[in-house]
Amino acid sequence: MGPFLISPSQGPKFSPVAGGRRGEVHRHKPHRCREEAEMKVVGLYDINAGERATDFQPLLHSQKGRTKGEIIKTGKNYGRRLNWEFGLFALCVVVMLGEKFMGLRGRTLNLAISSLGSLDFFLFGYDQGVTGGLLDLPSFNKYFPSIDPLDPLIKNDPVAQSQRSSNQGITVAAYNLGCFLGAILTIFIGNPLGRRRTIFTGCIIMSIGALLQCTSYHLPHLIVGRIVTGIGNGINTSTVPTWQSETAKSHDRGKLIMIEGALITGGITFSYWVNYGFAWIGENEVAWRFPLAFQISFAMIIFCSILNLPESPRWLVMQNRQDDALDILEALNDMPRENPAIKAELEAIEATVQEMSKGSYRSLFQMSEYREFHRVVLAYVVQMYQQISGINLITYYAPQLYSQIGLAGSNLPKLLAACNGTEYFMASFIPIYIIEKVGRRPLMLFGAAGMSISMAVLAGSNYRLTYLDDSKAGIAQAIFLFVFNTFFAIGWLGMTWLYPAEIVPLRIRAPTNALSTSANWIFNFMVVMITPVAFDSIGYKTYVIFAVINAFIFPTVYFFFPETRYRSLEEMDSIFKKSTNVFNAVTNSIKEPYRYNKHGQLKPEYLEDAIRYRSTIDHTIPTAEHDSDTTSEFKD
Repeated sequence: MGPFLISPSQGPKFSPVAGGRRGEVHRHKPHRCREEAEMKVVGLYDINAGERATDFQPLLHSQKGRTKGEIIKTGKNYGRRLNWEFGLFALCVVVMLGEKFMGLRGRTLNLAISSLGSLDFFLFGYDQGVTGGLLDLPSFNKYFPSIDPLDPLIKNDPVAQSQRSSNQGITVAAYNLGCFLGAILTIFIGNPLGRRRTIFTGCIIMSIGALLQCTSYHLPHLIVGRIVTGIGNGINTSTVPTWQSETAKSHDRGKLIMIEGALITGGITFSYWVNYGFAWIGENEVAWRFPLAFQISFAMIIFCSILNLPESPRWLVMQNRQDDALDILEALNDMPRENPAIKAELEAIEATVQEMSKGSYRSLFQMSEYREFHRVVLAYVVQMYQQISGINLITYYAPQLYSQIGLAGSNLPKLLAACNGTEYFMASFIPIYIIEKVGRRPLMLFGAAGMSISMAVLAGSNYRLTYLDDSKAGIAQAIFLFVFNTFFAIGWLGMTWLYPAEIVPLRIRAPTNALSTSANWIFNFMVVMITPVAFDSIGYKTYVIFAVINAFIFPTVYFFFPETRYRSLEEMDSIFKKSTNVFNAVTNSIKEPYRYNKHGQLKPEYLEDAIRYRSTIDHTIPTAEHDSDTTSEFKD
């Protein structure tokens, strides 16, 4: 092989390597040493093949007057020009992968961590939305007819329709069952593997599950694939928020959680548009196999990147690897490890780990002066409320709901579902900017009231459409599916991931997080499984049930859920310590003076107490040898 050389003044020339015979592209020789030095290697010529490079080799040409993508004539044939930008990008990737943390530090490293975490939640949303758009595809139902309740062959057979509706619910909800199992599994593998390797494992499992789904020919094969995919996603969604929160700056954590919620809707929206685009293929099975396989690409990006990013400093301290934790804190803050701020942060992490080691699963059910069980119930219920509000009725079955309007048999239901998802995605950014200004309680109350009204309107419009054949009612139903999503995005989308972390004491945060996350998945599974059966059995009354549930959510939030805005964990401890029953926690949260301002800065009147507390911590931090005997009883 020999390299092509390009001379700035005389064009390309061929220079053979030792052992090859001479070959030329243009028979010009450079006349100056300067030109020799400016020549650039741009391609290879196979001398042993005995062919001219002009017959097959693409050339990279940088002479003036050439435009990007231009075909350069070389002899009697043409070669396609290589894209130098792609080559440069590939080179940068290779170099970055060879450096620690891909050569990133400080803000850029934090941005890389948050971007990868956001991609995981984008994948989570894609998985949630992709299946609903496949259920009415002829090419999909050809392989899985037993989950098609709208099959004309059983139009007059209500028993068969009911059975197929049940099969459809089980098939779709199998993913959520897998997510539940993955969340439980994380409790046992999370700490032994660490945050990065747990996410790495989750991506492998997700990819296997997606591969099983897109290659399935029988219903059991598809269901197994959905369960496996769910296990991987359950592992990742239980680990990524912890990994992010333990590597991100404290003042960024609330916003990051709300952004993750927005990215879930982004993934849902993207899946809707992918389904809509591939629906035009028609009878070709690629229309459903590709959308299911496409999720592998997101998992592979995370898979290839996660081990090149830093491990959680807190997990490293839990493993008595303080030196490694210092390395990561140094990179995250872009400061030398000798900097007092780095040392102070490490000491704070050590104090946190010491506090967490005091907790256990038994602590969840205690009612000491800090009312642990009371707070665990609030964390569990807020996750449950998110799911029983009825959001996944729309997320998983939006195309079918739009088909009820009378649009079945066309791709318009998929287009409306995609537009619905796009509006949902846009609305999810609203709480990012108002969450700290308005507070948690007002947003939850606003969302519950709006969702209840929306479900009531959907019930009425669906009744008129079904029994009175009112076409205007169909338009109202289409509109209020958009309205419901808007209220949910503002009030409840990201709130249920933020509120539990703010309401419970630090020493039981990890077991509470595991328990509350399991509530999210198990009620998600329940709603997704019963939705097809409910619509088949009771029709519009399905909306009535969810309207009543959301109406019930409003007073329970008002009377039982204290405000956590601008509150530290110590302040929440004080609020619950002063509460004598489940009713006065809200009152105490209103009366308790704020110790921090809206910028997260401690108010001057509390600064002296903080210094005294800091001094106490400095004298009670255990040594590494002592830590090795006091590992946490639970998995974070």
